[in-house]
Amino acid sequence: MNKYLSELIGTCVLVFMGCGTAMLVGCDAAAGGGYILTALAFGLSVVAMAYCVGNISGGHFNAAVTLAMLIRGKIDTKDAVMYWIFQVIGAFVGTILLAVIFSAGNVTDMTGGFGSNGLAGVNGSAVAGLIVEIVLTFIFLMTIQGVTSEKFNHGSFGGLIIGLTLAFVHILGIGLTGTSVNPSRSIAPAVVAAITGNTAPIASLWVFIVGPLVGAALAAVVYPILEQN
Repeated sequence: MNKYLSELIGTCVLVFMGCGTAMLVGCDAAAGGGYILTALAFGLSVVAMAYCVGNISGGHFNAAVTLAMLIRGKIDTKDAVMYWIFQVIGAFVGTILLAVIFSAGNVTDMTGGFGSNGLAGVNGSAVAGLIVEIVLTFIFLMTIQGVTSEKFNHGSFGGLIIGLTLAFVHILGIGLTGTSVNPSRSIAPAVVAAITGNTAPIASLWVFIVGPLVGAALAAVVYPILEQN
């Protein structure tokens, strides 16, 4: 149970800090500083949690990462399912905390949807959104596999590299889709936004579930091939 709770805590912190920063500073292209702050918030959340509870669970905090590890045989089906469940619960806890804080403090949500993902940056194109999410998740998961490879020793810097890579993919992705690369992170804000009256994010939610999972699956197939050669 400790590893499941670790996934809950890690995902909660990721959503609370990442989506919370986006809500506070906004992600307007005219104010690019918001992009950088949000990207760093997501990336540094992973760094912090990787060295905190990551040692207990492996530090997935992301349904796409869990899928890749399942395909690679590094986690069994039971644990994968439990990770997915607890990741989503953690994301809801983080989103609900943000909803309470922003409501009680009368703070304006600059994203309009609890930091949820959307297709506005690609003019509503689901195809473009899918491509963005597949490619960014592929990059992220290739990095994770390289850093955690038993064949190569990256010492204790793995969590830092993975967190910085998450920030890296956010820099491009925020302006296009808000950057998901993580179905767990996308589900809760979209659902809470819908409950509070903004149904736009949930209409395109499938893109941010399918895209990251496809990107992760591709990375899980490609990386072992490259590693063997």
